[in-house]
Amino acid sequence: MPDLQKLYDTVQQNCHISDGLHAQDYGLCIYLLKMRELYRWEKALPLTAQLSKDDLGEWLSAREHFWENLVDKSFDCIPIDNECYEPFDTSAINRALLPQAIVYAGGYGAFCKPSFFLGILHKQAWREGVEILIVGHEMARDLSAPPAMSLGTTIFIRRESVRRTLWERIEEWSWKKPENHFARLLEKYQVDQNMETALDRMTDDEIETLIDHEIGEVQIRPLLGDNWEKMLVAISGTQAEKIARAVRDHLADCLVTLPKLLERGQPSALLFYMANFQGMRQVLFPVLQTAYQQWLADQSHLEGITEVVNKGKTHWLKTAESLLACYAANPADCASLINRQMETFKC
Repeated sequence: MPDLQKLYDTVQQNCHISDGLHAQDYGLCIYLLKMRELYRWEKALPLTAQLSKDDLGEWLSAREHFWENLVDKSFDCIPIDNECYEPFDTSAINRALLPQAIVYAGGYGAFCKPSFFLGILHKQAWREGVEILIVGHEMARDLSAPPAMSLGTTIFIRRESVRRTLWERIEEWSWKKPENHFARLLEKYQVDQNMETALDRMTDDEIETLIDHEIGEVQIRPLLGDNWEKMLVAISGTQAEKIARAVRDHLADCLVTLPKLLERGQPSALLFYMANFQGMRQVLFPVLQTAYQQWLADQSHLEGITEVVNKGKTHWLKTAESLLACYAANPADCASLINRQMETFKC
């Protein structure tokens, strides 16, 4: 067995360094929400617990002061037995840790922020040539905690993050209780009758959709090539990055996620997908929203959504190729070029 305390301390320290370097990348509102979530996780507080504003404020101030002392720090190597691994060598680290049912990941997320976590293996599976690692309790994490990510041909699903994200959506909805996609979803899962049971069922169903999406991400990687990641670095922190990430999401979803949802024939799965259909993804794909509204009026017919998905496969691949062409033609100014062409990308 590896020295778990030393392993945990090292990974958590790297998480702190990443947070200190990149916390300012978030807008104030998003930053405060992420800090609130991190505080709840660190203190092991239940999702339903009321947070003390004074305690949270003191913790936030102390954490920001702590980050100031990490400005000149570099990421430490990951110690396992007598080896010390480069922190982004996820495959090698997991070859050493998985026999002990421990999962590690080190990669890059939005704004090219380094992201790390260490957790307990909940389930390991393989699907369509892709390894799937579902992580239960997390021992170390940073400010960004994406529910799912793929590195190479391995998919990481963070169960705690999925559940916490769903709870935050429910909490946000409960403030005004709008009649929208999410309201239909909550009614379908009977959240008002038993919150914990409903949240567990929602988590399991969302994990299935996340796995399908990440499989799509793995499959489209050869289609986009190495320049895609280079382009994301070049446009990091801009609206163009949001556009590019939405385009990639739509391509993965039209190729894998949505066809799988339609195959399932479960209205709740489609409700779930559309409840998360927000932001730039919604802006760029209005025809899917229209087809979904038509399906709501008559749920016995999925032809409209199927047609939109089939057309989307071609449209989003061509759009991704046009983004790459912008980057190839003018790497320094591709962000502004992409922004100016946004209307032409819509489907």
